[in-house]
Amino acid sequence: MGIARFLHNFTVSSLGIIKYFCLLFLDPQVDTIKVYSYLFLKRSMVMKIHRKLFVILFGFSLLLVTALVLLIQWSIGRGMVEYVNTKEVEAMKPLVADLGLHYQKQNNWSEMQGQQRAFEQLVFLNFKKNNYMPGPPPFHLGRPPPPPENDFFEGGDNKIRNENRAREKNFPPVHQANYALLDARENLIVGHYRKDIKYSKTAVIVDNKNVGFLAIPKRNEITNGYELDFIEQQRSYLWIIALVIMMLVALLAQILARHLVGPIKKITQATHKLTQGDYEQSLDSQSNDELGELSRDVNELTLTLDQNNKARKRWLANISHELRTPVTILRGELEAMLDDVRPLNKKNIASANDEVKHLHFLINDLQQLTSADIGGIHCQKVNEDLSLWLNSAAHKYRSYLADAGITLELMIEPKQANIFADSIRLCQLFDNLINNCVKYAQAKRVKISLEIDRRPIQAMVIVKVEDDGVGVEKQHLPYLFEYLYRVENSRNRKTGGSGLGLSICAHIVAAHQGKICAAQSNLGGLAIIIELPLSK
Repeated sequence: MGIARFLHNFTVSSLGIIKYFCLLFLDPQVDTIKVYSYLFLKRSMVMKIHRKLFVILFGFSLLLVTALVLLIQWSIGRGMVEYVNTKEVEAMKPLVADLGLHYQKQNNWSEMQGQQRAFEQLVFLNFKKNNYMPGPPPFHLGRPPPPPENDFFEGGDNKIRNENRAREKNFPPVHQANYALLDARENLIVGHYRKDIKYSKTAVIVDNKNVGFLAIPKRNEITNGYELDFIEQQRSYLWIIALVIMMLVALLAQILARHLVGPIKKITQATHKLTQGDYEQSLDSQSNDELGELSRDVNELTLTLDQNNKARKRWLANISHELRTPVTILRGELEAMLDDVRPLNKKNIASANDEVKHLHFLINDLQQLTSADIGGIHCQKVNEDLSLWLNSAAHKYRSYLADAGITLELMIEPKQANIFADSIRLCQLFDNLINNCVKYAQAKRVKISLEIDRRPIQAMVIVKVEDDGVGVEKQHLPYLFEYLYRVENSRNRKTGGSGLGLSICAHIVAAHQGKICAAQSNLGGLAIIIELPLSK
């Protein structure tokens, strides 16, 4: 069906082009026709990719098969010419022996010198005896050569005699009779010897001595005879074979084009659905070629877009909830004081002020995250010894944790771990992590460890902040660094927090070309793992 459709479109396009050229020469309104013809040709040239691929494969195969057929035809023609020349040389060997006998009579060529008629008769009789008559016979002097002796045809094959007689009717003119006898120095003795014709020279040997040559003209082409019929028959067969091959090529090209374009169509449809917001789809990516890689990339893109879309929706829901809660409480308290439900005193005003502070802190965190997303986190980096920095900061954190009944363990293996960092941002990073341990982990023990991982490409400083608190279930770990993500579905603001602290930590680490992730701690709680590049 695909080939039939293509042939139909090709026929319609061809007829349209023929109609255009006919009108172009017959209709005086040439400009109007040019406009319509341009539009028609432009429309006909708009082809889908599988049709373009089919046309390319079919066109290239057509050129290749045509060139191959022409080359084979030329090879058959040249081979047949060489065969005829070789056959003629073989047929002339008895004549060479007869010429040797004529030489032996007087031990020279005086008997043949100038004897054109006798030489022609010898050549003709030689062909007759060997049942061979070349396409162009050897001579024609305006009258037929002398008839052969009667005993030559007695009891002979009538078919051979009739074939030879039919060939004798096509004798060429005298300028085509170019057989010649040459002496040992290749000087002409008798016959017609032309410098512009190539010859096959067969030596005449007498008593193991080369006494002359029989010059037989080489043919450049075949103009008649059974050889020509054979060549024409082979040419017809070759074109028939080429036609069959092209039909098979058309079928295979159509199948191959559909096979190659099929995955592309699926990818096109998938990307079109992505533009419409449909992320619930998956492409078959079992093949290992470029199309398979592209399908896998489209699947990854679909998954990423789906996750981002869900995160966006979750972000909008969470931010609306986080903003609505303090505003609702603040409005309720203010309305209660205005309606004299609650007295207007310092205590109630302080309660309302706490909600304003909470709202202020939430807006500040959101502003920091927004600035980080657009590249707004500015770091003034210098070479900083992280081992020394943690040892000095540990005194501040120990007292803060001790007030909450938490002990701090510090395990720093290297004496020096230089990184290119901003000390203010580092302080913000570890403050958030320690606050999480105090407010949400319900921990009794916090451990901070530092080590250096000597990797081949880039050595990394690895810092772990672990606790023995309630921990986080495994399914929540990948989402801890998302905006406003909290493990508690109740969104209790006393225990759940705003869900922005770890997101800010992730942006700070990313600004230092590092990585941060969450895992379950060996102490039983949560472990935050930070990787920062070691300065060289």
